[in-house]
Amino acid sequence: MIIAPVTTQKTYVSDRFSLRPLRASDVGLISMYAADPKLARATRAIPHPLPPGVIEAMIARASHPDRAEDIWVLDGTCTGHAEVLGLISLAPMDRAQSELFYWVAPAFWNVGFATEAVRTLLAHNPHQAAQYFAEAFQDSPGSARVLTNCGFDYLGDAEAFSVARNALVPTWTYMLKTGL
Repeated sequence: MIIAPVTTQKTYVSDRFSLRPLRASDVGLISMYAADPKLARATRAIPHPLPPGVIEAMIARASHPDRAEDIWVLDGTCTGHAEVLGLISLAPMDRAQSELFYWVAPAFWNVGFATEAVRTLLAHNPHQAAQYFAEAFQDSPGSARVLTNCGFDYLGDAEAFSVARNALVPTWTYMLKTGL
C-alpha cells in the first residue's frame, strides 16, 4: 500500500490578520461576499449570480491533498476584524513558477489588506517559486497598484475570461522574480 503524504498549508501572520487555510465554517462569509456583483466582476472565477454549492465545492477542492491551488483566508479575528476579509491563492506552474490570485471583500477595499496579504505570502514563498505571475483587469487599477506596490513588473496586455461578466476582459499582466 502506498500512502501519499498530505500537504498541509501553513498559517502566516501579518500585522492585521493571519493567512490561514480555508475551513468549512468559512462558507457563510465567503458566500455573502462572493454574491456581491462588484466582487464577482472583479474576479475571473466567481459567477454572478452565485449558484448554490459553489463555495462549498471550492473549499472541498482546496482541502483535498491533490489540490491544484493553495488558498488562504485573510482572517482578521486576531485584531478584532471579520473572520474572513478575503482570499489569496497560489497555483503552481512549471519551472518553479506560481500564479497569484486574490480578492478582498468590498467592505474592506482601499485599506491595504490586499497589499499586506500579497507581501506576507511573498515573504514566506510557500511554493518556493522563483517567479510569480499575476494579472489585473484593466478596469481595476487598484488591483494593479497592489501588484506594483509589491514589486511586480508589468509584462504587457492580455485578456482573461470573467465568469461573472461572461466575457473576455482586458488585463495587465505582471511578473515578480524572487531571486531563488
